[in-house]
Amino acid sequence: MSEECDETEILALLDDEYARAILGETSAQPMSATELSDRCDASRSTIYRRIDRLTDCDLLEERMRYDPDGHHRSVYASCLEEVRVTFDDAEPVLEIERTETADEDVADRFTRMWEGL
Repeated sequence: MSEECDETEILALLDDEYARAILGETSAQPMSATELSDRCDASRSTIYRRIDRLTDCDLLEERMRYDPDGHHRSVYASCLEEVRVTFDDAEPVLEIERTETADEDVADRFTRMWEGL
């Protein structure tokens, strides 16, 4: 879990309908903010605010999508595999399982990107 996000913040984020929609949509395939705006029926500013919060909490990661015409753009992929909430002395305790790509180092990401070209 990111040092910037505590259990309370992550629980509040998961309670947000747009954050959940973004995580759901990006769990199937990476999507751009524009695609997410259309799929989640939300303004781009709303989507970008949620993207910032989700990436700060390591629940979403930014990737680059390279188009055949040479352009590139940011797309976002869910890092969240599973969340378990238990209670210890009436306090919530989160156990978060992230996908393997969330733990890739820069060299692995570069290799994956290069192979995709």
